Amino acid sequence: MSLTEMKCVPCQGGMPPMSEIQAKVFLAQTPAWSLEENATRITRKFEFADFVGAQVFVNKVGDLAEMEGHHPDISFGWGYAHIMIYTHKIMGLHENDFILAAKIDELDM
Repeated sequence: MSLTEMKCVPCQGGMPPMSEIQAKVFLAQTPAWSLEENATRITRKFEFADFVGAQVFVNKVGDLAEMEGHHPDISFGWGYAHIMIYTHKIMGLHENDFILAAKIDELDM
């Protein structure tokens, strides 16, 4: 099953984050994203023609995040949006992070 066919499941915490090796396996399915901060975060920068394009995209990401119950850190401005995803409860990466990244990649920009 592809990541985009999966649904984020609530993480209760108390579990270890993914190892870097595990994260790299999932990263192969989301190649536009980068591992950051000792493989505890994934990030991606999106580029747009103007501020409105970035804002529209960020709103779509916000709607998707609410549907999935998994919320990324987003910053944006004129012509760009930067998204960082990790599971806050475990301070690292979980399968949910890659599910959300794959679904973000499918959004119309």
